[in-house]
Amino acid sequence: MNSNKLVLAALVGAMALLAGCGGNGDLDELRDYIEETKRRPGKQIEPLPVFRPLPPFSYAAMTLRSPFERPVEELARVKGGKSVKPDMTRAKEYLESFNIANMTMVGTVSKGGTLWALIDTGPGAQRSVEPVTVGNYMGRNHGKIISATPNQLELMEIVSDGDDGWVERPRIIKLEEKE
Repeated sequence: MNSNKLVLAALVGAMALLAGCGGNGDLDELRDYIEETKRRPGKQIEPLPVFRPLPPFSYAAMTLRSPFERPVEELARVKGGKSVKPDMTRAKEYLESFNIANMTMVGTVSKGGTLWALIDTGPGAQRSVEPVTVGNYMGRNHGKIISATPNQLELMEIVSDGDDGWVERPRIIKLEEKE
């Protein structure tokens, strides 16, 4: 019987608490504020500004030298009179079909005393990671790997000098570390 009295006392207490929460004193002030706000006249909304389309821009420098590479005249001075030209009879390697600017070095592997650099071919449908070592070619400018370390590859590219000749252009591809 004691448990019935305890349950009854708990129910009476809960009802008293709920009755205390139902007071309208605080809500009257809120309702008055809402009514006052509704009675205020509405403001005129400013019209949207007129959209004037910009004239189209056509980028026409796609075939010019990259601004991040040395000019051909400077490359000719670096050459120092050395006569170079690419071997056009040599069979092309797989990585010579990719733009070297899109390639990144993503790691190295050592096998049989030879250091192999892992090259990501860049964005595109044929994206892959390919191993290369000293003596391999990569890029569209006859780039031959002349040195490989765990942190970078050194290449020597052979590019046209613009006067029916060729010049060597050094290029370094550093290991790309992701955080």
